[in-house]
Amino acid sequence: MAKPEKRQKRAELPKQCAQTSEFKKSWERYKRAGRRDMNEVRQVMVMLFLGELLPVQYLDHALSGDWIGFRECHIGGDFLMIYEHSRADLITFVDIGSHSELFK
Repeated sequence: MAKPEKRQKRAELPKQCAQTSEFKKSWERYKRAGRRDMNEVRQVMVMLFLGELLPVQYLDHALSGDWIGFRECHIGGDFLMIYEHSRADLITFVDIGSHSELFK
């Protein structure tokens, strides 16, 4: 009879996520308008929360200039999400919108 595998008893705390007030306002605005697939935004958020690498289609990249330390991914076309990994256990969703809305 085979020995059962030992379960790892040590584990890291799960990540935490936060949303800025701008993110929450933009989310509500886009949700009400119904022009964007907010389920896809949610899927990307879950992937980031779980620490998964985003598929290439999302064009995930680091930002520069005033936005050093932040990242941006393209949810679809000119619909973007800015987020930040400020600590290993925290991801902050900063804002969603078009280039012109986010980088005024």
